[in-house]
Amino acid sequence: MDIIKVENLCFDYVTTDDEGKILEKNTALKNVNLTVPEGQFLAVLGHNGCGKSTLAKHFNAILTPTSGKVIVDGIDTSDEERLFDIRRTVGMVFQNPDNQLVATIVEEDVAFAPENMGIEPKEIRRRVDEALKQVDMYEFREHAPHQLSGGQKQRIAIAGIIAMQPRCIVMDEPTAMLDPKGRREVMKTIKRLNKEQGITVILITHYMEEAAQADRVVVMDDGSVLMDDAPRKIFARADELRAVGLDVPQVTELCGLLAKRGVNISREIIFEDECAKAVSQLPLKSKTAVFEKKQGEKAVNADIIAKLENLTYKYSVGTPFEKTAVDNVELSIAKGEFVGIIGHTGSGKSTLIQHLNGLIKPTSGTVYVDGKNIWGKDVNIRDIRFKVGIVFQYSEHQLFEETVAKDIAYGPRNMGLSEEEITSRVNSAAESMGITHLLEKSPFELSGGQQRRCALAGVLAMDPDVLILDEPAAGLDPKGRDRILGLIKQYHVQSGKTVLLVSHSMEDIVKFATKVLVMNKGSVFCYDETDKVFERSGELVSIGLDVPQITRFSQMIKKFGVDIGDDIYTVDRAAQRLLALI
Repeated sequence: MDIIKVENLCFDYVTTDDEGKILEKNTALKNVNLTVPEGQFLAVLGHNGCGKSTLAKHFNAILTPTSGKVIVDGIDTSDEERLFDIRRTVGMVFQNPDNQLVATIVEEDVAFAPENMGIEPKEIRRRVDEALKQVDMYEFREHAPHQLSGGQKQRIAIAGIIAMQPRCIVMDEPTAMLDPKGRREVMKTIKRLNKEQGITVILITHYMEEAAQADRVVVMDDGSVLMDDAPRKIFARADELRAVGLDVPQVTELCGLLAKRGVNISREIIFEDECAKAVSQLPLKSKTAVFEKKQGEKAVNADIIAKLENLTYKYSVGTPFEKTAVDNVELSIAKGEFVGIIGHTGSGKSTLIQHLNGLIKPTSGTVYVDGKNIWGKDVNIRDIRFKVGIVFQYSEHQLFEETVAKDIAYGPRNMGLSEEEITSRVNSAAESMGITHLLEKSPFELSGGQQRRCALAGVLAMDPDVLILDEPAAGLDPKGRDRILGLIKQYHVQSGKTVLLVSHSMEDIVKFATKVLVMNKGSVFCYDETDKVFERSGELVSIGLDVPQITRFSQMIKKFGVDIGDDIYTVDRAAQRLLALI
């Protein structure tokens, strides 16, 4: 039986004037036809702006078709009298958890929907406790949601939907802000709900490894369904996926590279264990790769740009919710370095970086920038904020002006620069982010990826000595992610400025960072060159992090007697080592 049926669905976003006259019409969905059988785990992929979220909002009647039909459990979603039945059948988890957290206490938030469904108090208590345990947030049940990190909030939002016990759960990028452990736990929860309880799951994601675990994958492009097949069949079409801004799992990419070099290996491999087995069965002239150990890159300049001494920060001091977010941190960052910052959700990453330009004042300890105590009597904290620029996790929230040009100019104007210098900086920053053609547009007309680049340009225009980015690529499709991170790397190389990148993507960190700072429970777990940090893969996993899929593959292949080294963090390096053995 099909729980959802979509027939010739078209949807237009329409802007009207006060009299109802249409000013602008944007077509988001074009003749979409789709059926979702009850109990299926369906993953939906597509670049930003392709119509994924618009389609998802039709599944529980947040939106209704411009034309065509959406049928949920036999109910037409345009039937307004049956909205309660539709939304009780299909629960929705949004990308930004702040959009669906309503209460002041976590457990009250999770209980909100069951209470509105008229469920008995005893059963509500059981459901709330069970849902919070399933997303590993039970210990935070009496906390206030606003005190939690972005990833922790997302788990609360998921728990709220689980407590409803719907027959279908639609999740729009639910793991975009989670750490690797959080992503694993959410995926484990999704699969358990699907396999053990028979709940239909529709997962919108930009993580190819998540989509690989689904029963079926639908790929969207330009408001239409482009592909619809089993994950193996979809990911075997790697070139077609890249043409629409997507990607494939790392081991699939590896097999594709080997196949292009004439190696007889399947392109339909999507998991690391099956890749290790397939590669081990190839005719190898040797089972051990010979290579020269790559030396870590040294900082261009040994001068220290930022330093933390005995830094401690506590939230809600003197209340029952007092919590140490950063605990006695000692850290020195040299000029010109590109530092990746990783750590589990709630490890203190975002709290730590906000100390570097004085957004947060330490509970104890000292912060130095360019050798000066930023809270010293002779230091103007405003000057520090021009030296250290931060682009926040939801950087689009930093936008507020009428045009992109005005938004970028805001910082330089507050620095008291001349109009000539402001114009020069706006143009230079826009050019570095590839948005010169958008300068006269409203920032609120831009796509998510364009808004990120606009916010970043606004910080770059102030020409800070240190650029800090908190999850700048979260929620972007693979093409958008690679573009914005590539532009950041290019800026780092050309300017020689210091860059700090906070990310939950281990693949991005190994690709761009020269040094890595690992945070764990508010303290520095380690701070070293990238290769040296990821050599400690077992320890990283033990503190809630992960290593790239290609690294897990290189470890698994050792069980088959094949050794390509302990420093496999990129697909290119793995392919190079393997081709030397074949």
